[in-house]
Amino acid sequence: MDDHWSVAAHRHFKAAGVRQVAYVPDGGLTRLIERCREDNAIETVMCATEEEGVGLAAGAWLGGQKAAVLMQSSGVGNTVNAIASLVTSAQFPFFAIVTMRGQWGEGNPWQVPMGQAVAPVLEAIGVKVFHADTAEDVGAMVEAGLRMAYSSDQAVAVLVSQRVIGSKVWVADNKEGAQ
Repeated sequence: MDDHWSVAAHRHFKAAGVRQVAYVPDGGLTRLIERCREDNAIETVMCATEEEGVGLAAGAWLGGQKAAVLMQSSGVGNTVNAIASLVTSAQFPFFAIVTMRGQWGEGNPWQVPMGQAVAPVLEAIGVKVFHADTAEDVGAMVEAGLRMAYSSDQAVAVLVSQRVIGSKVWVADNKEGAQ
């Protein structure tokens, strides 16, 4: 039996009636993306940028469906204007899972600034932020976040800690080995 946190997240998507999932490919989200892609009741859309996912989520809501947006922390900066203007001003419900970089064990110095800015930036534009610091936290955070987003017309992001997804090794001397 698979006890990866993605199992609980997918289960809560189903229970909440999420019908669309927008994502930008990310190693930390691979298993959740695969689960959603294999689920015939969920339409998955791979986006070129994270802000496209914000538009998809708003469009889904206008069309009578619930959506979730999946992204890595480095892409959150791409969503700020779309969330602040479209989601917050128009009071659309919005739900995202963000896998974090720039935290525990980060070896890539390029990931640290945005990783440290994600929560304060999202909070500054009105997004409620839930921190999932262990794999066991993810399911409860996703369930509560979906409920809050879709019952209260709120913008909610569950930040999945780098401690949950694992850190990557950055090899500064070997650019081919850098991740």
